[in-house]
Amino acid sequence: MTSLPERENVMMLVAEAVSAGARQERACAAIDLSERTVQRWKDDLAAGFGDRRPARIQTPGNALSESERGRVLAIANSEEFGHLPPSQIVPRLADRGEHVASESTFYRVLKAHGQLAHRRAEKPCKPRAKPRALRATGPNQLFSWDITYLPTSVRGSYFYLYLFMDIFSRKIVGWQVYDAECSELAGAVMRDICARERIAPAQVVLHSDNGAPMKGATMLATLQALGVVPSFSRPAVSNDNPYSESLFKTMKYRPAYPVRPFADLMAARQWVGSFVHWYNAEHRHSAIGYVTPEQRHAGLDVELLRKRAATYAAAKAAHPNRWSGDTRNWDPVVVVHLNPEKETVLNKKMEDDRRALKKAA
Repeated sequence: MTSLPERENVMMLVAEAVSAGARQERACAAIDLSERTVQRWKDDLAAGFGDRRPARIQTPGNALSESERGRVLAIANSEEFGHLPPSQIVPRLADRGEHVASESTFYRVLKAHGQLAHRRAEKPCKPRAKPRALRATGPNQLFSWDITYLPTSVRGSYFYLYLFMDIFSRKIVGWQVYDAECSELAGAVMRDICARERIAPAQVVLHSDNGAPMKGATMLATLQALGVVPSFSRPAVSNDNPYSESLFKTMKYRPAYPVRPFADLMAARQWVGSFVHWYNAEHRHSAIGYVTPEQRHAGLDVELLRKRAATYAAAKAAHPNRWSGDTRNWDPVVVVHLNPEKETVLNKKMEDDRRALKKAA
């Protein structure tokens, strides 16, 4: 909005520049105005008008009231949810049969009160080549594993975390921390997993990168004896196991991740044990509908998501003005791909487009 005195001052400056020999077009461009705007202002000034646009502030009809915004802020700062982001708070409330606000509303309220900040620094993602295309439609079909370093009190020396996860459910099905990196230890962890999960021959595909422990003779012999089908990423690709790499990032960017090195092997195992319990039993994973990996691994996610959908349907019926379209999609994820081919991605996008058009119709 431009007041009448401001317009008069601008027009005076333009007139002075033109009188000094400048072209009006150049004078207007110097103050980021078009000649058409200047001409319109001249006509308005001759009639004694300023900015004739209505100076009104529009409030959305579906905006939360002050008390509702206060409740959102109180929940986000409560002892129970104060350490969680909105993406973890909203599904937990839905599990209780409560709908307070969406994640975006939580973020807007927190931002308005200056409570949004990144927890830790992290590097941007880099594009990497994908491994061989695989898919899973249920638990205990496709595993991924890798090894990551854990710092010790001795500079240049590390402990090694062997971590196996089910790609369909995201559950950590096996892990161990050792002070060495070799295929014999990896084979021992895999034997324990197959015994606990009751893996039948040819039931599971185990994906990994091309590291020495992954392709060691002992590990390959163990997989052959267990009837586990090995799968390897493309050679000479450093970051080609996305599910395991994502899990390691989740672990190392946790606020509870130790700032100081682990004092000994037992300390490292105790901390990893607590992390695995949190990840499997408490963490609502965004890629599987914000249910815990243990719930999905046990097949409980379908009923949980159905109840969430019913909760949202009831909330929409109670306050229909807060929805401009359908409620949130709580459909379970039925297929999980490990770096699918381009055709698979394109087909999935086309299917999503068809569903969107069908809903719009």
